[in-house]
Amino acid sequence: MRESCGLAARVRDQVAAAIRPGVTTLELSELAGALMRAEGGESAFLGYHGYPGIICTSVNDAVVHGIPNDRQIVLGDIVSIDIGVRHRGYIGDTATTVMVGVTDPEVVRMVTTTQRALEAGIAAARAGNRVSDISHAIEQVALEAKFGVVRDFVGHGVGQKMHEEPQVPNFGPPGRGPVLKAGMTLALEPMLNMGRAEVRVLDDGWTVVTRDGKPAAHFEHTIAVRDDEAEILTQ
Repeated sequence: MRESCGLAARVRDQVAAAIRPGVTTLELSELAGALMRAEGGESAFLGYHGYPGIICTSVNDAVVHGIPNDRQIVLGDIVSIDIGVRHRGYIGDTATTVMVGVTDPEVVRMVTTTQRALEAGIAAARAGNRVSDISHAIEQVALEAKFGVVRDFVGHGVGQKMHEEPQVPNFGPPGRGPVLKAGMTLALEPMLNMGRAEVRVLDDGWTVVTRDGKPAAHFEHTIAVRDDEAEILTQ
């Protein structure tokens, strides 16, 4: 898991660095595929339940699962990239949101709040706590900042399969769900909306957008639960 997650993190960071005006989301996806192959990995997303892309590229009001295409990035966009890598039988899963010349302070605040929510969730992920302690920590950061927390899609266990138990919602009261044990590997991924929490899926069957058309952000790390601080495998 450290190897696959390390590869996923390197791909994420190099693709994020390539996001600039004029670049298409398909070019970002092709770059990701080349970087994965160069280190002996492959996309964990391509073909998963029929998904047609190497990575997910979600722009502005797209929350998650955006399909790469010929859309060019322009100034003012926020671009979420979700990277899943399979390497030597294990999967690394990670996401980040990149702001391209964004000047709107509320958009900046929403993106940075989503990142802080992920950090809060990671801090709550330690052996002896319960899954919903992570959920509650994430939600509290979002609610204090008055942003919508997406409820239709959640974090999850990850290892030899992309989605394993337990599910890890980004909302809910603490002290519920399975007890966390050292060695568990989880993908934590808060998705926050500038406006309401409600989302819908476009006609392509994949792209999830906010119902009110306002922008969204998505951050994700794969972590390993420890007795003390969680180990961030996709750091």
